[in-house]
Amino acid sequence: MVLLADLSFSLPLENPVLIFSVILFIILFAPILLNKIKIPQLIGLIIAGAILGPNGFHILERDSSVILFGTVGLLYIMFLAGLEIDMADFKKNSGKSVVFGLYTFLIPMILGTAVGIYVLGFGVPTSVLLASMFASHTLIAYPIISKMGVIKNKAVNITVGGTMITDTLALLVLAVIAGMYKGELTNDFWIRLGVSVTIFALVVSLLFPLVGRWFFKRNNDSISQYIFVLGLVFLGAFLAEAAGIEAIIGAFLAGLALNRLIPHTSPLMNRIDFVGNALFIPFFLIGVGMLIDYRVFFNDLETIVVAVVMTVVATVSKFLAAWFTQKTFNFSIAQRNVIFGLSNAQAAATLAAVLVGYNIIIAETAAGEPVRLLGDSILNGTILMILVTCTIASFVAQKGAMQLALEEAEGNEAEDDSDSGEKILIPVNYPENIEELINLGVTIKTQSSKNTLLALNIIPSDSEDISKEKNAKKLLETASKSASATDNILTELIRYDSNVVNGITNVVKENKVTDIIMGLHRHAGISDSFLGNLTEGILSRCNATTMIYHNQQPINTIGRYLVVVPKNAEKEIGFLFWLLRIWNIGRNTGAAIQFYVQSETLDYIRQVQEKFQIEASFFDFPDWEDFLILSRDLSKNDALVVVMSRKNGGSFDPVMDKLPKYLNKYFQNNNYILIYPMQSDFDQKGYTAIGGTSLFNPLLNSVGMIDDFGKTVSKLFRRK
Repeated sequence: MVLLADLSFSLPLENPVLIFSVILFIILFAPILLNKIKIPQLIGLIIAGAILGPNGFHILERDSSVILFGTVGLLYIMFLAGLEIDMADFKKNSGKSVVFGLYTFLIPMILGTAVGIYVLGFGVPTSVLLASMFASHTLIAYPIISKMGVIKNKAVNITVGGTMITDTLALLVLAVIAGMYKGELTNDFWIRLGVSVTIFALVVSLLFPLVGRWFFKRNNDSISQYIFVLGLVFLGAFLAEAAGIEAIIGAFLAGLALNRLIPHTSPLMNRIDFVGNALFIPFFLIGVGMLIDYRVFFNDLETIVVAVVMTVVATVSKFLAAWFTQKTFNFSIAQRNVIFGLSNAQAAATLAAVLVGYNIIIAETAAGEPVRLLGDSILNGTILMILVTCTIASFVAQKGAMQLALEEAEGNEAEDDSDSGEKILIPVNYPENIEELINLGVTIKTQSSKNTLLALNIIPSDSEDISKEKNAKKLLETASKSASATDNILTELIRYDSNVVNGITNVVKENKVTDIIMGLHRHAGISDSFLGNLTEGILSRCNATTMIYHNQQPINTIGRYLVVVPKNAEKEIGFLFWLLRIWNIGRNTGAAIQFYVQSETLDYIRQVQEKFQIEASFFDFPDWEDFLILSRDLSKNDALVVVMSRKNGGSFDPVMDKLPKYLNKYFQNNNYILIYPMQSDFDQKGYTAIGGTSLFNPLLNSVGMIDDFGKTVSKLFRRK
């Protein structure tokens, strides 16, 4: 037992429990207090670290625990940047990322080297190393951008991609300068560096996804998945260090490697984002603040001059890089501000460079004092540069992100016209597939509203068994937990009815449901009777987009979706609706979409692709009699999506009657989704091509149940 008299309250604090408690209260209250005077949260934490750290009131020591958690936070920022990036946009804008990366590397290098030589009077090696510090930057403002919800913007994608380029080049300059003074700059050095970096990149980019997919298939425990992901991140960071480059590059590359395995809508992504922003990243910011020592700027004039010059050069060069990028790609001012805000902050790589340069002794004075490559004035000036650039970056990034969010909100106004229009009903019966059904529902949903999911369990009205009601509540509770893990609210529905079809039909009508997701037992196939009863029952009475989902592996491990579309699918009222769902699956999971479709329907799908820039490939598939050919194209990590039709529908094909047998025999080990679109009799003269002025309006307005949602989708696809 520890008595009060045994506790030490001397400064700096030594009790680990008290230290951790103080840091948590800093994380809690510093942003709240400083936000009242419009200071961004990130700067609040840095200032708090400076005030309470060893160079302030010395309440806290920058000990090994702060350094450890700070390192974790830094790697976490880079990992999140790689994980949250839109891979389709990243590939599409890779050329622009290279351009920005070269701008933000070459401009600071040229300007910084010139200023170092002609203004500060340093030698060439010192000036080059100093310039490399200006060229690198840390995505310290990334959490601000993430909270504003604009991380998928093209400007953010380009900046994140360019960060990897400029940081890698800057750290290579550091390695070369250090190797030169250590006498290691030989042919063997270049060969060793090139080989090690290549092996590192191949291991992380090729092996990590394979290991990740294998693990996620065999382990669905949320804690184990989170620990596994963290393990890969820090392994990647270590491999980067072993290859001779900085750990932050390894963390970023690990994020890119795991990007497709951790969908942005998944529970795992929610946990990763929550823990990082709540704990690890604030620790890093507080640790950066503890490095700041205001006293050094009053010691001598040289330190002040060097600090001011470094700060001005770093800021001006990064602004010029952002300005050139804006002019090159015709970006808005808000996008330029976001680019500048993300790329102006100097922290991680800058600290690494200055410490390496400070530890390189190039000569000795007559008095035996060491002459360092980067002297005390540069070391102290770096601290001021970090504080000022992080402050500017936070303010500019916050302002730019707010402007960007407003611009996107105005552009997406059509999507939010009807917040209550989208309702996705998920009947739950088997506990084994509840989580995957919820994951599919979260993946296909379009609107930002958090309460569009409904879970239903039907109890026979003539049943007197109390256990059935308890079991129903347990199933619905499991569904709610799965939805809440993705930051969504699920409505639980228990229905007493003598007939399952009647129960589902009534719930659909009462709640104006737009989509139904029905799950099959994982170890059971789809029978003729099930498909027949469903077609004759629910589909004949509910004009909602209905999906029958058979899952054999987690949705995040699917690498490709093969979508089979029948002839005349574009003439059905639900054409745009199911196409939007397919697009959401591809966008939210990063999986490739591969359409098998006949030429006439393909023309319409391509027009939709041009509107939304859907990443997809297309194959001519004119005859459904060749359906079994698809089994040859389907690998174990692929999923099959078949667009179906009622027998009286315009896109019905007799082969659809044979699908239960085909699926059970040839596709049982794969995930598959059968989609029954909304259908209705209509005058084909009222139908116009996508992009026309009356796009589906006569059709959508003919179905009152989905009128609001229909208008939303119509505007969505008409928007230019």
